[in-house]
Amino acid sequence: MQSFTTIPFKTESAHGLTSVNGVAKFSPAGIVLEFESKLFGVISRGVKEVRLPLAEILDIKFRKGLFKRGAKIEVRTRTFAKLAELPNTDGKLTLKLVRDDFERAKSAVEQLQRDLTDEIESLPPPQTPVSQLFEDESEVETKPLS
Repeated sequence: MQSFTTIPFKTESAHGLTSVNGVAKFSPAGIVLEFESKLFGVISRGVKEVRLPLAEILDIKFRKGLFKRGAKIEVRTRTFAKLAELPNTDGKLTLKLVRDDFERAKSAVEQLQRDLTDEIESLPPPQTPVSQLFEDESEVETKPLS
């Protein structure tokens, strides 16, 4: 049984020198990006893989485009190290989609957003500072010495 959704994508560097074709595999554990980058669209740098675990993903958004054309997925991570191998703009990875993958991509992003929310809710509550644990209300009523 397949526990992930595969979506083909394209992206490119800000200056258009490097183009990337690949597949994004969305699962409850995060995203796995398998891709091939080409310099000037000709010189291949080989197939690479980048794993973005759920804990590493800051947020993910699905952008619809116009009439399902120009749809894209935007991913921001908590650290820049994971995106260093992919063309990104200001720490945001943009995966451009073809029209045929619109519905599948939309549902994959929605599921991953639910998984992110569930993970945040499952984290332990923030720690209470020690100063608040031992705060004594009787000191509030203490009068200064004269």
